[in-house]
Order: sequence, then structure tokens, then C-alpha cells
Amino acid sequence: MSRLVSERTFLAGKIFFNFGQSSIDCVVRRLTEEAATLEMESSLGVPERFQLRLAGREILTCRVIWRSDRQAGVAFEQPNSIEPAAGEERERSSDALMRSQMLALRAALDHVPTGIVLLDSHLRARLINRSFRQMWHLPDEVADSNPSILTLLHHGRDIGAYEVPDPDLDALIAERVRVIESGDPTPIDVRRTNGEVVRVQVTPLPDGGRMLTYTPVTDIVRTSDELKRLRDALENVQDGVLLLDADLHATFMNRRMRRFWEVSEDEAASRPTYSSLVRRLHRASAPNLPSSELAKFPARRVEEVKAGDHVRDLQTPDGRRIRAHCTTMSNGGRMLTYVDITDLTQKAAMLEKLATTDPLTGLYNRRHFLNNLDAEWSRFQRYYRSVSVLMLDIDHFKSVNDRYGHAVGDAAIKAVATACLDGKRKSDIVGRLGGEEFAVLLPETSLSRARTVAERIRKRVMSTPVFADKLQFGLTVSIGIAEATVSMSGIDALMGAADHALYQAKAEGRNRCIVWMPPPPANKAAE
Repeated sequence: MSRLVSERTFLAGKIFFNFGQSSIDCVVRRLTEEAATLEMESSLGVPERFQLRLAGREILTCRVIWRSDRQAGVAFEQPNSIEPAAGEERERSSDALMRSQMLALRAALDHVPTGIVLLDSHLRARLINRSFRQMWHLPDEVADSNPSILTLLHHGRDIGAYEVPDPDLDALIAERVRVIESGDPTPIDVRRTNGEVVRVQVTPLPDGGRMLTYTPVTDIVRTSDELKRLRDALENVQDGVLLLDADLHATFMNRRMRRFWEVSEDEAASRPTYSSLVRRLHRASAPNLPSSELAKFPARRVEEVKAGDHVRDLQTPDGRRIRAHCTTMSNGGRMLTYVDITDLTQKAAMLEKLATTDPLTGLYNRRHFLNNLDAEWSRFQRYYRSVSVLMLDIDHFKSVNDRYGHAVGDAAIKAVATACLDGKRKSDIVGRLGGEEFAVLLPETSLSRARTVAERIRKRVMSTPVFADKLQFGLTVSIGIAEATVSMSGIDALMGAADHALYQAKAEGRNRCIVWMPPPPANKAAE
């Protein structure tokens, strides 16, 4: 037989079996002297042993050593070889088992929803998985040519994937190469022109190479093209990885995951059940789960993992937020990746607060207040439930600013905000509309009850002193009150009615509450 050299190829082949009566077309992806990786529409119909015909080569007798949905790894057999000795057969079986595990892991990595690039010590790509190719629209012919990291970064630049001004692109690429060469594991968030943010992380490998992981917000990546390198790489990444078999026994647990579950290496090697892990001292549960529900959560979590692909946010007893991705593997097992997103959730909460609150008083800002009012208006229209609004304005506020300065004016605004919060009911919503103007939303509240709340707020403002240097002075507010009516066109009309009543309170001497009353019907007005 002609000598076969290790290569990546796309040779066309044909699988023969059933005494030559059945055949399947295939493509040879990898070819060595002893083995090959074949790709076909489905590997389900491929028998354990068959003959492979390649153009320009002799017919090869093959034995399947691993398979995935569309690929199969085969070893070549000599058709008339002498029966090997028992020791040789055991050694060959051991080698085949190791090769099978390695190739199966590599095939599994193509199903991981995270971009993965494995670089050698010269920063050339040994392996680029399907998620990375799809994420960056990387053609197979480029990905399979062992491109350098510079080629990959230039590809992202050339397709306009980075949300960075053109003059800064070369500096960005140079900095990314420097970080990869140094092996700095600090995560870097890269914003893409399509609006996505990808978290890129570098993991140095024991052989001097680098593993790059590209995680869209919450996904986690692990890869290598050889079994030992893959496990070494996974041991050193920052997030947790757990592989389960079809019976939900742990077949692999990286260092971060062992620390999370407080499992020793010996315990991890014993293939503990996932059920036993999730019951360990309630290490993680659903966020804000009541204590009465904690005991039920482990069983629910096991059922979620059995059900297959999903994303679940978890919370640890010390308040950290973990995002767990569950991916169904081709062998019926599961891959769980745990990503600590505590910093992301804290930043999201902070941004939400900045977007909805007034920075001076901590009250809802105008936009968020009107959003809440709009929701209550919809309930009023649907169920005819009463809703009322108070409009407040600090009396003679300009003279406070002119006399004492803006710092004291801000103190006066905060004092009125506190009085509004103290005087409102639990269900009421207070907002600062701007300047010295405030509003209070009173859901399911009639006009008479709204007036009671308004009077309570007005009196609290009167009893709240404001200090300016060694002086002390008091404040008053004027309040307009309006209740929604079916004749109103929307929230603008309701706010306008309350504002009209506020204007009337100002005109009648300030420091009072005035209720807006709709004008009488036209025919009665004429009488």
C-alpha cells in the first residue's frame, strides 16, 4: 500500500459493506498511515467494519473507533494480518481507546456554543471550532490552513467586525497580539459592530501555546486538538466546566468546578452523580429563592439538566451570580459551563438605576415615572380602576436659590423628596419631573383618598426644616390633584388636569391642595 502522510484533506471516498452490495459516499477530512476522519450525511448507517475506496489508492479495510452525528474516526486494518499476541492486542486497544477519547472530545468541541482557537507556541492556529468560524464568518479554507493569530485578527478587521474607528484598528490589533504573546489571562470585552459584546480570554498552555476563548456575554469556551492538551487547558481556565455522561455521572470536572463543588481530585475521578453534587450544602440555587424552597431545588435542577439544552442563572450563598449553560452532547451526555457574571449583574443593576432614577433625590426620573403612569392608565382603561395623580411645586423656590445659593436649593429639593416618600402610601410612586416640580402616582385611588395623601405630604413639607449656614427656614408646596376620567384622551390629559389644579393652587395663595374638576357639560354651561 502507498505510504499515507498526515494531512488535512477533502478527498472524496466511498464506503462499501454488505459484501459490496451497499455503499455510502463520504469525504475524508483527516488522513494518516493508520487512521482517518470521515464525514458523511449521517454516521448512523455506517457499520463497525467496512472497506474504503479512495481515488488513486488501494481499497482500505477500516474499523470504526469513534463516531459523532456526521463524522466517524476509523483505523485501517491489514486484511491478511497475523493474529496479534495478547499483549500487543492490549497495547493496541489501549492506544485505540486513547485515540478514541481524544477524537471524541475534539468532535464534541464542534458542538460547544463558544468560539475556541488553540494556538501553538508560534501563535499559529492548531484548531478553530465551528462556533468561532460562524461567529467571525471565517471561511473553512482559511480556518483549516493553520493561520496565524495576526491573520485571524486582520480577518476581523477586514470584515468590519470591530466597533473601533479605522485609525485605531492597527493599534488595537497590535495590543491584542501583545496580550496574547504575554499570556495575560485578564478578560477583555470586545464590542462588535452588530451590537454584540464578546469577552476574550487568553489561557497559556503547558507546551507554550495559547488557548483563546470568545464568550458572547455569558458563554464559556474550552478546547484543544489533543486529549492531554485539552485537559491541561481546561484545568487552567477561569470558569467551571463539567462533563456528564448519559446517566448524569461526572466524567470530567475542571479545577474551577471542583473548587465550586468542594470536590477533591480523587472524588472527581470516582465519577460522582450530578444529583450528589447539586445537593452539596446548597452550593447554588435559583436567585432569590425562599428558604422554604431550597430543599426542593436540587431535584428540580437535575430534571432541568436531564431535559437538555438551556441557560440557567444560579446564586451562591455568598451572593455571587453564576450563569450555567447546559449543552446536550452527541453521546447523550451533557456539558455544563459555569460563568461568574456577578460583576455583569451588578453593573446592569447600576445602569438600570442610573436610567430610571433622579441622581439628586433618588426618586424616579420623569421618563420612568411616565412609564409607570402609562401602565396604570392601561389598567384604568381595561378594568376601570381609579388612578389619581398629584403635581407638586415648591413655593417661591427661585427666592431660595437667589438668597441661599444652589447648594441650599438642592437641600430644599431633597427635603421635599423625603417628605413625599414619608407621606405617600406603599403602593404610591413618587417622581421628580424636573427642577422643583414633583409628581405622585396613586394607583386604584379615588379623588377623595388622593386628597388625603396630598394633605399629608403638604403638612410634612411644612414641618421639615431646611438649614443654610446658621439659619433655618421652612418650605411649603402647592399641590394639584386629578383623577382619571373616561373622557380623558390619555396620560397627557391626566397630567395636564393635575397641572391645571396646581396652577390654581398657586393663584389662590400657595401652600394648599386644589382638586381638578372637569368643566360642566356645554348645555348646563349655557343655562
